[in-house]
This record gives sequence, structure tokens and C-alpha cells, in this order.
Amino acid sequence: MKTIIKNITLFAIILAGLLSCSNNVLDKNPPHILSGETLYTNLAGFEAGLNGLYNIARHHRWQSEKIEHSLNGTDNMSSNYRRGNIYYRWEDTNSPANSILLEIFSFWYEVINAANTIIERAENPDVNWSGGGDTPANNKMRVIAEAHALRGWAYRFLTSDWGDVPLALEEYTGSTIKTDWERAPRLQVRRQAIEDFKFAQQYIPTEASLQGRITKGAVQTYLSEMYLTINKPDSALYWANQAINNPAYKLVTKKYGVAANNPDINAFGSMFKEGNQNREEGNTEALWVWQFTLNSIDERGNEMSRAVVGNYNQININGVRALQYTYERGGRGKAYFGLTKWAIDIYEDKDERGTNDILRRYFILRDAQYNAPYPADRLPSGYKYGDTIWCHWDKPITEKNSSRADWPYPRKGEGTDPENMSADFSWSDIVYLRLADTYLLKAEAEYKLGNAQAAANTINILRERANSSPVSAKDINIDFILDERSRELVGEEDRRITLIRTHKWYERVKKYNLYGGEKVAQRDTLFPIPQAVIDANLTKTMPQNPGWN
Repeated sequence: MKTIIKNITLFAIILAGLLSCSNNVLDKNPPHILSGETLYTNLAGFEAGLNGLYNIARHHRWQSEKIEHSLNGTDNMSSNYRRGNIYYRWEDTNSPANSILLEIFSFWYEVINAANTIIERAENPDVNWSGGGDTPANNKMRVIAEAHALRGWAYRFLTSDWGDVPLALEEYTGSTIKTDWERAPRLQVRRQAIEDFKFAQQYIPTEASLQGRITKGAVQTYLSEMYLTINKPDSALYWANQAINNPAYKLVTKKYGVAANNPDINAFGSMFKEGNQNREEGNTEALWVWQFTLNSIDERGNEMSRAVVGNYNQININGVRALQYTYERGGRGKAYFGLTKWAIDIYEDKDERGTNDILRRYFILRDAQYNAPYPADRLPSGYKYGDTIWCHWDKPITEKNSSRADWPYPRKGEGTDPENMSADFSWSDIVYLRLADTYLLKAEAEYKLGNAQAAANTINILRERANSSPVSAKDINIDFILDERSRELVGEEDRRITLIRTHKWYERVKKYNLYGGEKVAQRDTLFPIPQAVIDANLTKTMPQNPGWN
């Protein structure tokens, strides 16, 4: 049974008061279910506080706007549906007045303030840390460590997307409102994230303290990534190896669990099937998994399927919309954004990461018995049950060739309410970070240290698992590593962060993303600081990013 991360709203604030004077940005009297004074008195209270913090963090895959922000507008994902977003328009839409950018900027500071609150309140000498099967001292350090890890994780995004950002390291309260914030240098904030992760990995256990929480291996993976970001590949290699060499974390090389006897699912694809995503269910590769439970206290699931699953029910064959929504197909998708043609075409035919059980390329027409309890597919003229309906990707998605119902899509985020095929939300758990990412960071560090053969050897571990051809040292460069990351992690990794970190976002988006990429400018490498943030900083001028002054 899934452990429900309870929906406890601790503080409805964003940047420590920086936006307190902005209209409709910060409620001066945010709703508190529990106050800090009554909640943070014992271990149980801090566990509840951590649940609240993690619940905020899960919104990164809970809401389509936040999902799209980190996955779309890259080399392997482009828009497929016009819905007023930045990522196919850019130009004047990517502006300081954009409400979605303000929402996302604010979201990360909500994570940061919730983490800061836990870190500060934990130093109260009157807290009773007893319980939980561990010593009071260990309980305290583990709680603080988890808060540090999520604070570092939030600053990871902020520095990637906005560059220099305000560095908030204290709890916001009504008495600490500031209107003179400064944007701390990007490197300073990144070094703070590294310090947060280094502290956290000492005390966070190998197995998550509660299902849905971060593991030691995940924190060490983020340390590796952050050291690559500041161009310290030797440290990146060290921390990648710390996670890889932990015997608790292993790549999945055999089908298991609910997929063990399914001939249509391979070992790689088995990790993402409902009932197989969690470590407790046999996923030895998972480092951080987020749970969503139907009919729980948390009434909303995630919008991954809504965002990326194709709207296959709209495929018209000889005047017939043949394919019915079924649970096996992921319910109703809306395909707000989808794979670029390049991202579909980069797989070898035998590469198991690109087969139909993980990257939907075709459908089989099914009768009522097979589809039950859902309706039989409708048969177009000349078709019979068992025939294949292929997706089409011979031409890329462009402005004149978008809203493609017959476009392939990644199946890692499939899921819906089995009783409601039209549901907007999925309650399937999400594998957010896994060990394959750590291997690819290791390979990047090895390449940057001048050892291309070691990088090839590391990448070949993943390629062998996927039944893909091995590569040699002469094949390795940063573009190949980015290609391999897409083959392995498409629909999972926060791709924009990867491309910004490697200084490849602008180049590769222009090259591979033909619905939006043709409109991006160099200035779009950073997003503009929301104007509401600048306006609220009443007593000190906050500079804007270049291109919006």
C-alpha cells in the first residue's frame, strides 16, 4: 500500500516577503492548518512538517504548467497543442509579466521557505526528538538533512532558469519582511546548494525515511550534477561513484513484479508500470519516487499523462475515430507537448528504450473482450481486430503541422483513474530520479576529465542493458552524451536544466525543436525575473536579466 504524503499546507508564502506588497501574490494572512509553535515541538510534528514540504515538492509533477516548464521547449520535447504557453511562441510571451513564470518562481521559494522553517525550528532546545526507532540525535539530524536536500534541489532549478537569484536561508515570518533583496551571484547560490546536499547526504538514509522521500543516492546524484555545473568533474565523479557503488542501488536488468510474465514489456519498460515504480515493489534503480493515491486525502493526482500522452482517440481512419480510451493505453491524453522528431529517430531498431512498450509508436485494434471493461475499438473500413494502427512521425511537428493526435509519445507517465477514462489526473506513481541518471553523470565527468574510454565504458553499461550497440572512445563527446541522456531519460529528466548546465540549450533547441525552437533567442537561455518580484522590492532596485531591460 502506498504511503500517502499528507497535504498539509504549512506556509502560503513565496520569497520571504519579497512579494508581500504585490497584488494577488502573497496573502498577508496565509492560511495555517497548524502553526509552527504548536507543530514543531516533537518528532511527530517535524515528520508532519516534512510531509508538507514533500507535498509541495511533488507539485513539480502535479501540475501541467510546472511539468511543461522543465520538459518542454528543449531539443527532445516541443509543443503539440496551442494553449498560450511560452514554448512555441517565446518572443513577447516570455516576458516579466508572464503569470506562469511568476507562479513557478514563487513555487521554488515556497519549497525553500518550508525547508528553512524546518531547519530553524529544529534548533529549539525544547523539541522532543524521541521516537521513530532511532536516537533523538539521529532523528534531529535526519530531519534537518531532508530539509537541506530539498532546499538545495529548489536552488538547483532557480539558478538554472533565472541565474542570479535572492538567497534566502532563514524562515520567513511577519517580523522578517524584506523589501531590499539582492540577487546573489549564480555561483554563490550553486555553492550553497552543494553545501546543502553535502550536509544532507551524511544523514539521509540509503532507503527513504518514508515512502516518497529522498534517498541518500538521490542526494549524491544531485551533488554530482551540481559539481559538473560548476565545472568540477573530479568531485562530480566522486559523488556519482558514491551512489553507484552503494550495493542497495542496482540497475534493473530483468523484468520483475507486475511485468515479469508480460511478453509485451521488456526489462527497461518494466520499471515504469503501475505496481513496479517503487523500491518496495522491486525497483532497485529508483532513487526518488513520488506517490499519488486515488481517493486519498490528497484529492488531486499528477498531470503527466494529461501533458504528454497522445490524444489517440482523435486519430481518424477512413472517417472513423477507431481507438477507445482504455487504462492500458493511459486513459485520455491531451498531448500538450510531445517528442521532437529527432528524439523519436535517435534509437537503433533494437534499442529497448525505444520500443512500443515505452515509446508509443503504434496501437493494436482490440475487441470488447480484450478492452473490457472499456468499449471495443471501432473498426474502420478494411480493418479487423488485431490490425496495427501506426503513429506517424515522417514530418516533424511545426507551427503548420501541430495538434498531432497520431504522434508517438513516451509512456513513462501513463496513468488514469480506471473508473474514469476522461479524468484529468493520473494516480500512477512517478519515478522521478533513478540510477541511470547517475551513470550518465559519471560518464560526463569521465569525459571532462579526459578519459573518453572510461566514459564509453560507463555508457555501455546502460546500452548493454538496452540491447543497444556498444560505443567506443571516438564516439564520445558532449553531444553524444546528451543524445544518450535523451534515449535513456526522455520524459523523466528536467531536460532544460541538463541543456543549460552543458551550455547546449540554445544550440540544440534551434537545431532539433521546429515548433518554438525557430523563435528562441539567446536571451531565452535565462527567464526574466517576474516583474511582480522587481516591483515588490520597494527599497532596493532589483536588476532584470539581459534582454528585458
